[in-house]
Amino acid sequence: MEIAVVGSSDFVIGFRLAGIRKIYDASQGELEAKIQGVLNDKNVGILVVHNDDMKKLSPQMQKTLDDSVEPTVIAIGGKGESTNLRDKIKQAVGVDLWK
Repeated sequence: MEIAVVGSSDFVIGFRLAGIRKIYDASQGELEAKIQGVLNDKNVGILVVHNDDMKKLSPQMQKTLDDSVEPTVIAIGGKGESTNLRDKIKQAVGVDLWK
């Protein structure tokens, strides 16, 4: 399983430098299409998006990403509420690893 990152060029550059191979630089208009392409890729186990980009998606896409187990979707960065990584891991694995 691989990690995929979708977002603006400023957001994805650090992941590119870290060696992540599945990097998708997307403008606001391309964001949903790129994310849908990643969701259809069976080799992706984790999808990373920016919290601000997540809020700009359609309600249907937000629900799809929130409910997604494979790939597990992690929203990071930005201002406001952040995604609880512990809950995402529990959802993906089925067990709370911190107990």
